[in-house]
Amino acid sequence: MRLATISVDGEPVCVAYLSDGSMLNMSGAAGSLQGLIDGGKPALDAARKLVAEAEDGQHQDKVIRQSAALMAPIPKPAKNVFCVGRNYAEHIAEGDRAQNQKVGVTEHPVFFTKPPTALVAPDGDVLLFPEVSTSIDYEVELTVVIGTAGRNISKADAMDHVFGYTILNDITARDIQRRHGGQYFKGKGLDGSCPIGPVIVTADEIDDPHALSIRLTVNGEQRQDGNTKDMIFDIPTLIASLSEGLTLEPGDMIATGTPSGVGYAMDPPQFLKDGDTVVCEVSGIGTLSNTVRAV
Repeated sequence: MRLATISVDGEPVCVAYLSDGSMLNMSGAAGSLQGLIDGGKPALDAARKLVAEAEDGQHQDKVIRQSAALMAPIPKPAKNVFCVGRNYAEHIAEGDRAQNQKVGVTEHPVFFTKPPTALVAPDGDVLLFPEVSTSIDYEVELTVVIGTAGRNISKADAMDHVFGYTILNDITARDIQRRHGGQYFKGKGLDGSCPIGPVIVTADEIDDPHALSIRLTVNGEQRQDGNTKDMIFDIPTLIASLSEGLTLEPGDMIATGTPSGVGYAMDPPQFLKDGDTVVCEVSGIGTLSNTVRAV
């Protein structure tokens, strides 16, 4: 299923996309997309049944055929979004060249987080704060949504904990990142720095999350063009590593890193500016488009 959250009279409503592009209002069954995830397999099975019935012509009073404003799939996550740094070899190499250093591949995954206040809806604005940063960059990322709670999850069991996948743009203030000793949180946690969506695609819809094209354009210009097969640490490894002594819960999100082509590594560097349109694409999921706005 392709699940989303739309705004109806200013309130979030969980929907499932039907084959004709219309949406089925799932609020009566799930309450919210987070509620659907929390409900586990019984809730997911019930949702699939409703979608199948709607495809057969039932529940027409719950079908939304006009366009609706998308919200972030989980508009107010209970926790920060987990993120992974330095997970594509070519991205590591371009960063090392740009900074004239040699860090290379780390022995263990690099984790950081983005706060819920950073989230941006599909078609929402990426915020620029010119007095705070002049080096705002982009990073398209496949993002894993956890469905089943667990701690000390083994790699063998990791994929059983995945509910689905979405797209995240890890907007980064590079100058702030460098200013704070290279640590990631402050430079990646500004308001408006976490566009996410447009949908969560359930895990059964993605045959192999390690074989997806992943791309990003700025004003139509191709900047990033990679494939998730090139991740250094695959999804089972990320889940196993992150969950060591740390409980992952339903609705937790893990952005899995970005391929090469980021703005700060270009010659000369190309940072985002007011009015830019940034489009992220991951095959099997869709596109996430946002406009950059100075405030």
